[in-house]
Amino acid sequence: MKWFFLNTGFNTGKYNMDFDRSLVKNCGADGVYFRLFRWKPYCISLGANQSFSSINSIKALNNKIDVAQRPTGGRAILHAEELTYSVVYPLNKISSLRNLYCEINKALREGLILYDDRLIAVELESEQPDLRNFYKEPVSEICFAVSAKSEIQFEGKKLIGSAQRKINNTVLQHGSILCGGYHRRITEYLNSTEENLIKINNELFNKTIELENILGYKTDYEKLEDSLITGFEKHFNIKFENVNSESPLLYKESLSRTPTRSGQA
Repeated sequence: MKWFFLNTGFNTGKYNMDFDRSLVKNCGADGVYFRLFRWKPYCISLGANQSFSSINSIKALNNKIDVAQRPTGGRAILHAEELTYSVVYPLNKISSLRNLYCEINKALREGLILYDDRLIAVELESEQPDLRNFYKEPVSEICFAVSAKSEIQFEGKKLIGSAQRKINNTVLQHGSILCGGYHRRITEYLNSTEENLIKINNELFNKTIELENILGYKTDYEKLEDSLITGFEKHFNIKFENVNSESPLLYKESLSRTPTRSGQA
């Protein structure tokens, strides 16, 4: 298979989610895409089935916070001090959705260890939570309140949150690598009771952690990006190589200002 890397840099919430949709729509039967990106302005993304009424959109707008809807499931996330990834993979090339989810997280873990060897302590969650009952709880309004099986944790706290969805003949998986603590301010924009917001705040404090909290220094995003690229290359035994000017993306105008690499498995 051919493997492609895209770094699309900073963009709005709508652009970032439309870009993932575009990758899904245009991904061929033999191409895998790994993309890294960030958010400007900061953005609250909602799961595909989550109502916009759960968010105070007026307050978000006034504070220059985007609101967008993801093509994947899950709940609200405030994308801020993070590096976000997406993977688009042909469905006919995987053994199972669960296995792909696990392998992508293993590749992310390998990249984290390359970034700082102290991150060898990060682990993949071994248990699958009862999500049906979880979604009945007030804290379910946010994505980082629970870890799914194979998601990356540090000392029992969620470091990377991911969502996956099968769309036609393609699998989209994307997620947030928490670098700083700004994501915790999601509670400022939730339409919920004071009692529920206190519970959600406690969950965020008790169940999430960020790279800067673990390592004690500001994130070097360029180094982190390079480490993740190498982590994917090592784990999947592939190589991202030269610029591919014939990318099938609908968003071709972005490629003139973002580095792109392609490789062959």
